[in-house]
Amino acid sequence: MDAAAVVVVLAGYLLGSVDFGVIVPRLRGVDIYGRGSGNPGATNVLRTMGRKTAAVVVLGDIAKGSLAAMLGDLVGGDALGFAAGFAAVTGHCFPIWHRFHGGKGVATSAGIAVWMAPWLGLALLVAWGLIVAVAKRASIASLTVAVALVPCLVVAGRRGWVLAWAGATAALIVARHHDNIRRLLGGSEHVVEAS
Repeated sequence: MDAAAVVVVLAGYLLGSVDFGVIVPRLRGVDIYGRGSGNPGATNVLRTMGRKTAAVVVLGDIAKGSLAAMLGDLVGGDALGFAAGFAAVTGHCFPIWHRFHGGKGVATSAGIAVWMAPWLGLALLVAWGLIVAVAKRASIASLTVAVALVPCLVVAGRRGWVLAWAGATAALIVARHHDNIRRLLGGSEHVVEAS
């Protein structure tokens, strides 16, 4: 990796560390770490603060993933775009600005896909929404879309390092859902309900 690539990946991490799931509730006088599951992600914001606040968080998280991927793509092409995107998801999950206590990276990873493969990104967002509507569990939708990312990219003709970085992103998202997986297996996973 050359110096420009290192700078772009670092920038991706720092962008990802801007956690809208913390910032937006804080602007409304709420410490999200003390609400619901305590997770500073859009799903917890949805459950505890409603759809409008959650929508702002989701849009911010998608935007930072897209911006990181765009920087990488413009500087070094597809592989660097996905690498910078992975760095943004890592920053979202372990944000330097928020004591490394972040979300699960789903919306940020959607932002990567929206920039790097727009039709695929939009299709995955629609699939996520449909699965949530049917299953009433965001974790099922998130895990399904994360697992589908690399096969969909293969079908779309992507190869090499693009798949490696996309796979690392998907693996991180699955790993961040370990508690959800345990609850799903035990039949006690949270249902998505918001006013």
